[in-house]
Amino acid sequence: MAVPSPSPTDPAPDMAKARLRRTLREVRKAHVAALSLTDRAAEESALARHLEPLIARASVIGAYCPVGSEIDPRLALGGRSVVHPSFGEGGDTFRFRAGPCTATGPAGIPEPEPDALELDPDLVLVPLLAIDPVGHRLGQGGGHYDRVLGRYRASGALLVGVGWACQRLDFPLPAEQWDVALDAFASPAGLERFE
Repeated sequence: MAVPSPSPTDPAPDMAKARLRRTLREVRKAHVAALSLTDRAAEESALARHLEPLIARASVIGAYCPVGSEIDPRLALGGRSVVHPSFGEGGDTFRFRAGPCTATGPAGIPEPEPDALELDPDLVLVPLLAIDPVGHRLGQGGGHYDRVLGRYRASGALLVGVGWACQRLDFPLPAEQWDVALDAFASPAGLERFE
């Protein structure tokens, strides 16, 4: 992918991440803007096919309600037990809750109602801006997934990044000590597992 990698002389990793986020948001938006409705549907159908083997083995799937130019994984989830991030009555840490995304959470993100049943998923589909060759992800910058992925990893959940093929980078992302590498990346191009 033609995204510039951070220079070793960058003043701070968080500044490098901020620049990357801006660039990668534009790359994702441009990719989606270039898709016809038919092409977007075909890419999301391909993503669903690649997710099918993981979905079939999962009891409870932690998914997300896509916003903006995020790829929509919901086609793969039909008829399964699905939970979504919910901040409930506030705070900066979410829990996965059952039910439709009829409430509005931080930054206008759809989420289940605050009193919906809380369940722990054994498969977590993680939105992202980018993912690198070893599974480090770059998120939106709020740290919401960073605060919970370790807990779900410790409980044995499979952590799978989900995005468009253009979001898979061929260079390492700056990683912090709290970053949890994902187990795999699913895109319309396929499913890639990380060691």
